[in-house]
Amino acid sequence: MYLVTMLGNLLIILAIISDSHLHTPMYFFLSNLSFVDICFTSTTVPKMLANIQTHSKVIIYNDCITQMYFFLVFGELDNFLLAVMAYDRYVAICHPLHYTVIMNYRRCGLLVLVSWVMIVSLFYSTGLGVYLSSAVTHSSHSTASASVMYTVATPMVNPFIYSLRNKDVKRALKRLLRWKV
Repeated sequence: MYLVTMLGNLLIILAIISDSHLHTPMYFFLSNLSFVDICFTSTTVPKMLANIQTHSKVIIYNDCITQMYFFLVFGELDNFLLAVMAYDRYVAICHPLHYTVIMNYRRCGLLVLVSWVMIVSLFYSTGLGVYLSSAVTHSSHSTASASVMYTVATPMVNPFIYSLRNKDVKRALKRLLRWKV
């Protein structure tokens, strides 16, 4: 799952960078989402894989604090980028004639910059649910399953949900991988 997450998101980033037709606000946000998904998954999964391999659950306090910091930062950024993408689609659908004026490069850059400092409550509700359920059930297996779902599965399916259903991205991926269009 980790490799699929990394490869899928990296391919989306490369496809968007390499195809000038995809240099629009929607794809700018999508490439940022893919980058953040890579970072988000990479904050916990390598340590988890090492723990599985060594049969050890030990983590040094400083490493734990650092991991939690990046986990929260990238989780918040992931959710805020989803909100920005929703706003982008709202403007495109509800104000199509004003779209290029409203969603100019300066505003897109500002929205991504703001996304680095905003907190989105959806992320916390999932994390809170995991921690509250672990206090009630005392089952490390169910907690681990839930943790894998929101740290690995969601970033893994984002490229499929947001990109592979899109003919422009499919065309760019085919060009990137040198397939016939």
